[in-house]
Amino acid sequence: MPDILHFEFMRNALLAAILSSFACGVIGTYVVVRKIGSISGGIAHTAFGGIGLGYYLGVNPLLGVIPVSLLAAIGIGLLTRKAKVAEDTAIGAFWATGMAAGVILIGLTPGYAPNLFSYLFGNILTVPRSDLLLIVLLDFLIGALVWLFSKEFLAVSFDEEYARVSGLKTVMFDLLMLSLIALTVVIMVRVVGIVLVIALLTIPAAVARMFSRTLRGMMALAVLFSILFNLVGLWLSWEFDVASGAAVILVAAFVFLVTGVATALFRTKSA
Repeated sequence: MPDILHFEFMRNALLAAILSSFACGVIGTYVVVRKIGSISGGIAHTAFGGIGLGYYLGVNPLLGVIPVSLLAAIGIGLLTRKAKVAEDTAIGAFWATGMAAGVILIGLTPGYAPNLFSYLFGNILTVPRSDLLLIVLLDFLIGALVWLFSKEFLAVSFDEEYARVSGLKTVMFDLLMLSLIALTVVIMVRVVGIVLVIALLTIPAAVARMFSRTLRGMMALAVLFSILFNLVGLWLSWEFDVASGAAVILVAAFVFLVTGVATALFRTKSA
């Protein structure tokens, strides 16, 4: 690992892995607890339209992902809550629209078509310092909102019906949480890509849930697991010259499977 640190792009990658793990662990915990992984996947793939928009306008593609992801989160939430559209229908509509819009906008962009491999499957090794600053700002925003509305998010996550009866504006906080998921997607796109972002949003929190029964404890462990998966995946991608995003996800999946099997065996013996 010390040899890796001689290169600036690897130092940037390590910083991106650590910084992105905060949002991934915190928001991923809500995703797992609320069982809304499908919505997260829909937002992630709709974000491809934002990448196309960024290329078409000639700006950093991540700046295009932010508004598109937020609109997708709010749109899916409002359609399922207010218009009574089936959740899977709303997700499918946004998913397909975002991907199609991205393809068209990239096709309309003058010049050569960009290499989209890093955005689909991630390439943390190419993260510039400007993106690191963006990740820090998004981490700060996510952390501040989660801290300010921790009780409301807790109520919405575990007993939404009771929270609604108690007078809590559940729709507003549900949309706010979906918006935070969207911002997390923006961060994770550079780490593991659109296709794999849902895995890193759910697996660290799912593993953490096996070891913790409190929400805060689960968040802390999810952040630590996310950092571990990212760093080990980065090291493997460096050693074996494979895609960094895919390596990170395979490490996470391996730990998840081993932990799940070990937990199941332990419970069987204890029964």
